[in-house]
Amino acid sequence: MTTYTNFLKQYLDYVQDNPFKGAPDELYDPANYILQLGGKRVRPLLVLLGYNLIANDVTKALPLANAVEVFHNFTLMHDDIMDNADVRRGEPTVHVKWNPNIAILSGDLMLVKAYQVLNNLNTDLETKNQIIDGFGKMAEAVCVGQQFDMNFETQESVTESDYLSMIEGKTSVLLAYSLEAGGQLAGAEKMITDALYQYGLNIGLAFQVMDDYLDTFGDQASFGKRIGGDILENKKTLLWIEARKRANPNQLKTLNQWYEQTIDSQEKIDAVTLLFRTLEVDKYAEHIMNQFSVKASKYLDLIREHHNTEMIESLASDLMKRSK
Repeated sequence: MTTYTNFLKQYLDYVQDNPFKGAPDELYDPANYILQLGGKRVRPLLVLLGYNLIANDVTKALPLANAVEVFHNFTLMHDDIMDNADVRRGEPTVHVKWNPNIAILSGDLMLVKAYQVLNNLNTDLETKNQIIDGFGKMAEAVCVGQQFDMNFETQESVTESDYLSMIEGKTSVLLAYSLEAGGQLAGAEKMITDALYQYGLNIGLAFQVMDDYLDTFGDQASFGKRIGGDILENKKTLLWIEARKRANPNQLKTLNQWYEQTIDSQEKIDAVTLLFRTLEVDKYAEHIMNQFSVKASKYLDLIREHHNTEMIESLASDLMKRSK
């Protein structure tokens, strides 16, 4: 029986067999480097799973899957520069291994290459135009989400609606597009591709809220990074937003005092975490996460009436199983 892990192997073999080639090395090597750093490869898998709803052989969808992953890693390369991040997946970031100018230019190359792949897809013109148009809209939404995220750093007040719009752009739209484009390339009906998009959008929102939850309340060994990082960085997550709404004047003063400090302090993590628990924002985050999961399931039900969604469900379930 084919599982999504078989598709993952096909994709990884494709990446290995199709590196970026050209001169000078300083332009092409960083793009190959970041693509070889690993990761869950969720986005190319979603392309292949969306395609596989209609067609068994996903070979035709591998270039599209790679274009999506190339775009994703282009955004990561530039994000690392903006965040002054030294490490990506346990290895030096591109701007550290080379320099910021090389990272900017090599990232630009990745975006260009992604568009070139889409323009050369082996499909009819109408489908190709749909996929390219959707890609452009998705890419713009990602940029908007990133800018809002940066704005929030200095913005005194952030609403839940602001926050959800931001994570929709930064995270969810690319997941949604990946499923939709895979279905479009395979020739799925619009009703199906629309449902795929909405499923990906809502499961992406659920996943990002879960990520915020686990950053504060998760187990470090299972989560894979330091617990409390968002608190140390004073990030205005859903937890922070809801805590400010629920806090009494003294609690709000305490929260604001901690978030005015830029210190690497376990005391700060413990104090804010305790305040979050006292205000039960952990339960609220779980509630919001569940709402998005339920909404996503309704779209999956529509797809399931016509196609086997077992592998899509399996991947989503594995993603949501990160330890609390």
